[in-house]
Amino acid sequence: MHHLHNYLSVWQRTVIAAGVLTLAACAPAEQSSNTGYVAEQTTFINTLRPYCGQAFAATIVEDNQPSPAWDKPLVVHIRDCEENVIRMPLHVGDDRSRTWVLTQHPGYIDFQHYHLHEDGSADAVSPYGGQTLAAGSATMQAFPVDEASQALFIENGLDVSVTNTWTISFVDDKTMSYKLSRPGRIFEVHVDLSTPIDIPPPAWGYAQ
Repeated sequence: MHHLHNYLSVWQRTVIAAGVLTLAACAPAEQSSNTGYVAEQTTFINTLRPYCGQAFAATIVEDNQPSPAWDKPLVVHIRDCEENVIRMPLHVGDDRSRTWVLTQHPGYIDFQHYHLHEDGSADAVSPYGGQTLAAGSATMQAFPVDEASQALFIENGLDVSVTNTWTISFVDDKTMSYKLSRPGRIFEVHVDLSTPIDIPPPAWGYAQ
């Protein structure tokens, strides 16, 4: 079985409201002279750190194409917080295949979805995601789909996903939102950060 930590190291490298994105794009990106990290993005990443090691219940708040596959308890485990990487497995009932990974780089944040099978092997469409194109804010970052993911989607017959934008935001001080959007598609999950719940079994690909 592959260990996800080792697997991810190899890969390190919705449409939201137009007005919000425009404002974010126009906002000056203040960078640390030491790291090159964007100040707003550092604050955004650091907002997650107090929750590291904890798990939280999540709820679908909007889905214009509902699927029975998602009609199960959702748990987000903010499992690993390293210097510039945060890994958050998403458990959908007994399906432990998904992990969200945020990686801060000088000038941008990369957001990838890793999908692993129960034996730890990677799904054909994994990883996929995008990078920030603007400073964003301390409470919201948008990730338009990147070229590598677009190519992966086309290769696997998922052309509809080539215009995806993912947004992670803090609706309030105890609610994190994950949103996927593209023309004709909206999917949003709220994570209740107010009350930790029992830690779920390891996500697929994790040794423990």
